[in-house]
Amino acid sequence: MPKLNANLSMLFNEVDFLDRFEAAAKAGFIGVEYLFPYDFDAKEIKQRLTANGLTQVLFNLPAGDWDAGERGIACHPDRVEEFRQGVDLAIEYAQILGCLQCNVLAGVVPQGVSEEEAQLTFIENLKYAAPRLEKAGIKCLIEAINTRDIPGFFLNNTKQTMEIIDLVGSSNLFYQYDIYHMQIMEGDLAPTIKANLAKIAHVQLADNPGRNEPGTGEINYHYLFKFLDEIDYKGWVGCEYKPKTTTGEGLSWLKLHNVI
Repeated sequence: MPKLNANLSMLFNEVDFLDRFEAAAKAGFIGVEYLFPYDFDAKEIKQRLTANGLTQVLFNLPAGDWDAGERGIACHPDRVEEFRQGVDLAIEYAQILGCLQCNVLAGVVPQGVSEEEAQLTFIENLKYAAPRLEKAGIKCLIEAINTRDIPGFFLNNTKQTMEIIDLVGSSNLFYQYDIYHMQIMEGDLAPTIKANLAKIAHVQLADNPGRNEPGTGEINYHYLFKFLDEIDYKGWVGCEYKPKTTTGEGLSWLKLHNVI
């Protein structure tokens, strides 16, 4: 069965962030991801990982002012230097945490910036980031996000993602495939995953509608988990959903699907 990791930005949020590592381990998870580590000391996070036998699977590069609604700066022409500084900071944290994957959020196209200029900026930033992450032993990932939840997000479907990967031309640029986002934007989940498997380094899940745990919506996760095994997907599957009630009550889906 796929290796599942908990997204601590969304799960176990009944407790303080640093206490979520223990909660995830007690629930049976062997890995964790979250949006960002930068508000905490990397050595303290590492201690929580080690104490609970957890693998740090993934986190995002700095993505601007999240609390103010920014969702990435990699396509912002006036934020290139800030983006580059973020690459260095992400590498510093990843090396301490033993994290082998970092995701680059493209962001919402700024007002007054054309799609062409946003794409060129995104490509150039990825050409900067991918080799530096590779030198540090870290995979560089990009993620397509639906435009219903985040209107105007630059990268929003698989075709566009694969075109960007081709245009960047780096062997260290991969696709973070989010089942929830892509169910909204394009559907056809299993064939799309199989067709692009060579470039999919990480998968994330939530059901639709609602972005809650598997079994609460329309997506057939019984089929998809089996399918990921059949096509020999080797990466992690991040549980990036909003618990419909509490995290603990919502974890019954794990046993139901026989994945933990």
